[in-house]
Amino acid sequence: MELITTSSVVVCDHGAKVRTIASRTWVQIGLAPVLVDNDPEARVVAACPNMGPTVKPCAKTLRVATGYSTWIRIDGQPVVMSNLDGLTDGTVPGTVHYRVRDPRQRYVRTDA
Repeated sequence: MELITTSSVVVCDHGAKVRTIASRTWVQIGLAPVLVDNDPEARVVAACPNMGPTVKPCAKTLRVATGYSTWIRIDGQPVVMSNLDGLTDGTVPGTVHYRVRDPRQRYVRTDA
């Protein structure tokens, strides 16, 4: 699995991009800071197309379910890996995920 940076493409199930922000900027891959624990959480989902009269589009990411390294850390925080998976606040609640579409880097990988 690749490490995830601010350049990586993270999207909701409907294809809308998650705006990632790094809390630690001093470790970078190709000039993009590596994301760590909590960085993918509570982030804006931009322009989710899932709309309708009784439908709430994805607006924010919720807690990460999987995707934090058990081995590699930056400043004590686990790094985010390309198997990232969590839920958004979109409808139907508890069913809409956000995941990595493209890590945008293939150089730094880990198995755990």
